Amino acid sequence: MRDLLGKLTSLDPDVRESLRVVGYFDALTSRGVGLGGLLRAAAVLAGVPAAAEIRGKVTAYDPDGHRLAEAADENRGSLVEFRLGSVWLERAGKGNASDAMITERLALAIEALDSGQGSTREVEVVVDGERTQAERMTALVRLGIDPTDSVRVIVSDDELGPESRWTAPTATPSGILHTTLEVSRGGERTAGRATEVGTEAGPTSAPGASRSSAGAQSRVGIGTWVRADRAPESWEAALVAHRLLGEGPEHILDATDLGGMLLLARAYDPTDPHPDVIALTELDDLTAEILRTLVDAESIRAAAATLGMHHSTVQARHESLTARLGYDPRSTAGRLRYMCAEFLRRLGG
Repeated sequence: MRDLLGKLTSLDPDVRESLRVVGYFDALTSRGVGLGGLLRAAAVLAGVPAAAEIRGKVTAYDPDGHRLAEAADENRGSLVEFRLGSVWLERAGKGNASDAMITERLALAIEALDSGQGSTREVEVVVDGERTQAERMTALVRLGIDPTDSVRVIVSDDELGPESRWTAPTATPSGILHTTLEVSRGGERTAGRATEVGTEAGPTSAPGASRSSAGAQSRVGIGTWVRADRAPESWEAALVAHRLLGEGPEHILDATDLGGMLLLARAYDPTDPHPDVIALTELDDLTAEILRTLVDAESIRAAAATLGMHHSTVQARHESLTARLGYDPRSTAGRLRYMCAEFLRRLGG
């Protein structure tokens, strides 16, 4: 069967795309992703908003993962009606070849969700800033968490451990991540899938103790401690920390360690990047490495030694970069400007 599928996908791009859609929704269903996550996933796959009307209530998300205040009455493309209601894509004009498959699998996934998936649905509601305060409070009560408890959200590429309590796979702009709630009550901490997360070993070393089950390279972003009814703030911080782990050897980052940089991250819109960020994204790998070394080194001669290049060559590259970037990356202001732009570049990636 695997050989047959391989031959089919190599011959027909539409078959390959359909199989990708089927596999994606099957994975979401098996992991118990909630309605919001399913709609976000459908929107990402289609590149346009996805909506569902379930028992008379309409919910819609755009491809960036934002919940829409209302769904458009027109442009209900690839509409699929099923037992619980209907789903559609808000696409004007002719639809893509995969649109019908996306809405069909979305409808099936929502029907499977309706059969009940434990606490995963409630975890998704708790961290969703687009939900109303009342919806989040209700979800907290169902999970047995007092809204005044202190919580922090942990997101990871893989499951943190074998135990299952307050955890759920969640659709994000970075793909499907595992979201875990850690709760602090009177100094005692409890986590969804890894009780080690809240041990006295510390906030960043504790999740690492679970990496044997999460995978040696699994990235773990840790959010800030907040009141449980403000969990979306911690989830947002955890996502920032997780995105910043896209490069480098570190696999765990606590958003608290970002300090004031977290405010910058929250204010930044990666869809409208600053010119300094664009300038960094246009550098080739070698030039980017030379720039980083120039910023970090005590002198140009030291940078040349680190790079294994001749001093005059590095000097020339320094002058070229200064002209290209519009600032001297070795000056005090230039270093700050570079570090800010590099931080935002990694965040947008």
